[in-house]
Amino acid sequence: MSDANDTPGDGVNPEKDLSAENLPGQRGQGGEEIRVQRGMFGANNGGDTSGYGGLVRSVRLPGPAARPYGGWFDEVADELEGALEEQDLLPENAIERTVVDRGELTFHIEREHLVRVARTLRDDPALRFELCTGVSGVHYPNDKGRELHAVYHLRSITHNRLIRLEVSAPDSDPHIPSLFSVYPTNDWHEREAYDFFGIVFDGHPALTRIMMPDDWQGFPQRKDYPLGGIPVEYKGAQIPAPDQRRSYS
Repeated sequence: MSDANDTPGDGVNPEKDLSAENLPGQRGQGGEEIRVQRGMFGANNGGDTSGYGGLVRSVRLPGPAARPYGGWFDEVADELEGALEEQDLLPENAIERTVVDRGELTFHIEREHLVRVARTLRDDPALRFELCTGVSGVHYPNDKGRELHAVYHLRSITHNRLIRLEVSAPDSDPHIPSLFSVYPTNDWHEREAYDFFGIVFDGHPALTRIMMPDDWQGFPQRKDYPLGGIPVEYKGAQIPAPDQRRSYS
C-alpha cells in the first residue's frame, strides 16, 4: 500500500487528504448555482435504495473570470475585443461573460451577435480560428430563461489554439443563428442539435431531423424527455420498461 509520499504530482493522496482542492469536479462556493441535488440520483419518488439519500450537493456553472486570464487567453480576448470595437460593436454588448475553467477558455456570446463574433474569430489575422469542429447542445432545465445552450468548439490551426463559444436560449424561444455561412461544416452538427434538443438554427439551409424520423414528437436528449421503452423478458422474469421502473431522478 502506497502512502501520500508515493503519490505522483503534488504528493496529495486523495484517499487520505479529501479537501475541496483535490476532489474532482468541485467548485466550492464559486460559480453560479442552478439547482440543489438531494441524493446520489436526485430521487424524489419512493425510497432511495442507493444509500446516498442524505447527500446534498449544489450543481454549479462556472462563473466569469477576472483578468488576467493567463497565458495566451488574454491575447485572444484583447484581439477579439479590439476587432469588435473596430466594427463599432461594444465588446460588452456581444460578450456576456468570459469563463476560464479547468484551463479552458469560453466566451459566452449574446445570440444576436453570434455570427459576427464567429466571423471575426475566423477572419482576423491575429485570431484565425479557421475550424469549427461542431456544435453541441446542452439542456439545463433549472437554468431559468436560458435552458438551452449551444456550445461551439473553435480551433486555430495557424496559432494552435482551442476555445469555445457558448450561446443560450430559453425553452420558450429556442432560436439561435446558424453558423453555416461562417463554418459550412456545421451543417449536420446543427441538424443533430435541432433533432435532439429542439434548438432552431435560424438561417440553416435545410434544418431537418438527421437521426430521428421526420414525424418524431419531442427532442430525445432534453432532460425532461420521458424515457419510454418496452418490457423485456429475462429468464422468465419480466423487466418493466424504463419509464415504469422505480424513479431515481
